[in-house]
Amino acid sequence: MYFDLGEQEEKCIIDEFPEDMLVTGRSSYFLLEPWDVKALSHSPHLGVTVTVKDPNFEVVMSKRYSKFGKFTFTSHDSGQHYLCFQTNSTRFSVFAGERLKLHLDIQMGEHSIDRNTDKTKDNMEILENSLSHLRDQMVYITKQQEYQREKEETFRQISEDTNGKVLWWAVVQTSVLLAVGFWQMKKLKDFFIAKKLV
Repeated sequence: MYFDLGEQEEKCIIDEFPEDMLVTGRSSYFLLEPWDVKALSHSPHLGVTVTVKDPNFEVVMSKRYSKFGKFTFTSHDSGQHYLCFQTNSTRFSVFAGERLKLHLDIQMGEHSIDRNTDKTKDNMEILENSLSHLRDQMVYITKQQEYQREKEETFRQISEDTNGKVLWWAVVQTSVLLAVGFWQMKKLKDFFIAKKLV
């Protein structure tokens, strides 16, 4: 994927990761370039500062890179993580108006397959890398399923609590209405008996 990023501008991507998951932004897909490739860039030495925050907004990783690079971090808590990217432009904000394009590819799991090196290896090593990649993907899927189950259980508990409170509120309202109705009927009965006697 790619998105536009202005000089001195920070943009964040929110993504959910399970606990203890290794996340990698691969070097061949992490690239900063001018939005209009044909236009002359005023900042040829621009780079990117990558900051990763966990669901509690604590900084997991923060590092400066050149126009392309690779970042890796491990999620310690499951939930939404914030991947923030900011150009490290030093120009005054009045002159810092260049629009840039940031290419990004995020891989999850312990090992990713590097297809360029696989071409030079024999068939046994290719098979070993493929199996390792499949195993890591299975671990990722299992952790993702566990995380979704935890979220579903939390949502179910909140729904049951809410339904219980709504039920009790309906019982209280009905009791109050019945009590008021009986009280009014008694007063009306007393009123009509008093009128009949007069």
